[in-house]
Amino acid sequence: MHSILITGANGFIGQALVHRLRNERYIIKRAFRCSTSRSTLSNCRDFVVGDINGDTDWSQILDGVDTVLHLAARTHITRERIRDPLPLYCAINVAGTRQLATQAAKAGVKRFIFVSSVKVNGERTYGRAFSEYDPPAPEDAYGISKKQAEDVLVSSLLGSKTEYVIVRPPLVHGPGVRANLKSLTWAVIKGLPLPFNSIRNLRSLVGVENLVDFLVCCINHPNAAEKVFLVSDGEDVSTPELVRRIANVANKKAWVFSCPTSLLLAIARLVRRDAMIEKLVGSLQVDISRARRELDWKPLKTLNEGLYDMVSNMSSDPSEAKDGRWYK
Repeated sequence: MHSILITGANGFIGQALVHRLRNERYIIKRAFRCSTSRSTLSNCRDFVVGDINGDTDWSQILDGVDTVLHLAARTHITRERIRDPLPLYCAINVAGTRQLATQAAKAGVKRFIFVSSVKVNGERTYGRAFSEYDPPAPEDAYGISKKQAEDVLVSSLLGSKTEYVIVRPPLVHGPGVRANLKSLTWAVIKGLPLPFNSIRNLRSLVGVENLVDFLVCCINHPNAAEKVFLVSDGEDVSTPELVRRIANVANKKAWVFSCPTSLLLAIARLVRRDAMIEKLVGSLQVDISRARRELDWKPLKTLNEGLYDMVSNMSSDPSEAKDGRWYK
């Protein structure tokens, strides 16, 4: 049977990936930083590897593994409290990736799929969507560390029989979503007035099921090897349109009013939320034509279907979800 190692298996994307593969003919090895609840799935094997960095020993868990899906990372933090967080990002995202890739090559792993980020491309688009052929232009510590991780992955596998695949998703939505999108969704559900009606932008998103489906496609597709892919739901929306769609699937009324963008940004800077507001104001589009053309892949679900799944998963308590399989 095909054996797959998933790092970050207890994360938002990792849990969805394990759930998708639960009935497939795969042996799934889930890697955790510390002890966690054991899986009840017959095809799952759990391993505790400790902190992921340049010293992590992967030798035991990599034995017999055909494919690595590397999801674990120090993720983007909107309100970073450390003056220079880059070394912290690099310890996990760069050194950790190099260590895993080097040991994967030695273990004879056939394919290493790395979940990077669209932030490698940059923070904003201006009338043209990002593609895989654009020169990388990361701006913050997270994006820089992901770009460096991509580079060390390629160099670590150079000359080996292990193929790499790099996937750069934009904002991921779906059941169990956290951070800013979760906050925005709850604001819409609660009927809070939102000052976004004057925003004229376009942003790409990807539903967690669409992202997982793409990752599964990359496991065996021969055309995926040694390539970078951008992935999304295939449709872009403005911030006010996103609010209206969330309200629609939640069967709520969208309360959006107009406020000059300059005023929004000024207020955001005063309350130190400028990074969050800039994302709501700016455009960030990705072109998924390479995935469609070379892998014959298309999104499983529309954006509306993904938003419905996200909203219907939320209970009356914002800290909980109806379906505990997605996060705990």
